[in-house]
Amino acid sequence: MGTWDVGPFGNDTAGDWCDGLDNAPADARHDTVRDTLARAAGGTGCLDAPTAEKAVAAAALVAAQCPGGDPTDAAHGPEEPLPDLTGLRTLALEALDRVLTEPSELLELWARSGGGPWQTAVNRLRVTLAPPASGEQPALS
Repeated sequence: MGTWDVGPFGNDTAGDWCDGLDNAPADARHDTVRDTLARAAGGTGCLDAPTAEKAVAAAALVAAQCPGGDPTDAAHGPEEPLPDLTGLRTLALEALDRVLTEPSELLELWARSGGGPWQTAVNRLRVTLAPPASGEQPALS
């Protein structure tokens, strides 16, 4: 696992995926993000680490467009403009839930190395992606 940070773009797999997203035609980027999330969310059996790492990066792109979302990593995230991804919030949450549910190779790998900070980062994405409760205003941070 070529990983240097607990953030969604802090690994080689996510970086390569973002490069591919940058190289995709502009009108295909939404579908690329959606398909990446769907692969993780819809998988059965053990979710492999590369699929999970891509899904976490894709979910971070969706979260970045939501109220209170952190901006994407300028050094390792995509450089090209992205379409509106906010319609993928539910799918992004489903993908992150799958990443955090056994059997998940990425969850296992992080657990072996004291993955508390990684889980905190993923849970922060989940909080950002979750729709506000009825009548509540979204939290801005």
